[in-house]
Amino acid sequence: MSWRDAYQSKRVTANEAVSHIKSGDRIVLAHAAAEPMILVDAMAANADAYRDVEFVNLVCLTEAPYCAPEYQKNFRLNSLFVGAPARKAVAEGRADFTPVFFHEVPALLQTRLQPDATFLQLSPPNAHGYCSFGVSVDYTKTAAQKCGGINIAQINKHMPCTYGDSFIHVSELDYIVEHDETLVELQPPVLGDVEKAIGRNVASLIQDGDCLQLGIGSIPDAVLAGLTDKKDLGIYTEMFSDGVVDLVEAGVINNKHKNIHNGKLVATFLMGTQKLYDFVDHNPMVEMLSVDYVNDPRIAAQNDNLVAINACVQVDLLGQVVSDSIGLRQISGVGGQVDFVRAANMSKGGRAIMAMPSTTKGISKIVPFIAEGAAVTTNRFDVNYVVTEHGIAALKGRTLRERAAALIKIAHPDFREALAIEYEKRFHAKFKESEWVKG
Repeated sequence: MSWRDAYQSKRVTANEAVSHIKSGDRIVLAHAAAEPMILVDAMAANADAYRDVEFVNLVCLTEAPYCAPEYQKNFRLNSLFVGAPARKAVAEGRADFTPVFFHEVPALLQTRLQPDATFLQLSPPNAHGYCSFGVSVDYTKTAAQKCGGINIAQINKHMPCTYGDSFIHVSELDYIVEHDETLVELQPPVLGDVEKAIGRNVASLIQDGDCLQLGIGSIPDAVLAGLTDKKDLGIYTEMFSDGVVDLVEAGVINNKHKNIHNGKLVATFLMGTQKLYDFVDHNPMVEMLSVDYVNDPRIAAQNDNLVAINACVQVDLLGQVVSDSIGLRQISGVGGQVDFVRAANMSKGGRAIMAMPSTTKGISKIVPFIAEGAAVTTNRFDVNYVVTEHGIAALKGRTLRERAAALIKIAHPDFREALAIEYEKRFHAKFKESEWVKG
């Protein structure tokens, strides 16, 4: 049978496809913008047929019906990151969170969390019968090809065809649902004065020829906006968005100095606007690779001058970084932060940067002690730089006293005096007026 005949024989409706899911099954969902909502919605529409179906994913960009209270007897989410739709469900005990480094997710799916089914969203097959995973290779490829279980795929003409290790053959799919819809878009955030100042400060730490890891959101976008005067930058990152496209088109990013994947934009998943999805479609400059490769610190570190830029929620005077919780409330996961912080520390000339506004809702994000119940995401031994709109604190190789002083200097002026009092109590030393600036 030709692949075309096989394709036609596997075509079903979404309702027919999900009828092969049984109560108690575990389903791995393709990640972020690649989540096949036509299949998820079909599950919700037939919720009475299921009990205790477990969904596994990282980031969901839609309403996530498997998190809805009315379906708590039917579905339960096991989130490996806790995106926005999952936060309330996790907080209320209707969903679970499993802490895991992003690069270890494929191994977890092959052992502890083996799926009974994987829901995919793929590009239409090419002339040889291969569909592209498009914007989600990460753990999705491993789930579909190495974990057993059935593969149910939404085939969507709007899914870009990306290159790299980004293909699966029609013969590996069990059920095919044809449904065309535009991908979920994340619009670029509006940058305020604080974000722009942080972007300028981070940009001052980036040199011509550096290789960058960064994510999505106001801080990474502000950093990218501050790099227009740089030259010959490279990208080796878990994901990138529209800001990278702008710098490629401006000639700032060309990947010419990368030690591995020279000349290529390397990522494991993508989120952004249609502009991004159009840019990566059939673009030989883009290499989408599995997360157990891209985020493996030992591999990423092979790029010299790797600069890891990540956001955080809170930093204490020791340099401990909290990025995934606010007190006892889980708001995200580690993602690739620690993967790339450690890669940057191992990279020749590498730098790990934590960036954040100095306050949120009038509360200092530089604190004497992390909030009760909060978990340390990146430990004090791994942090190089902490950046706010007020400056840069270089922590690597500094004593605890020196770290505290450097962090107080970049705290919001309204909180420096209180932090200085804590400094004096802790270190039994006068905090010199010359060492900090009053607001």
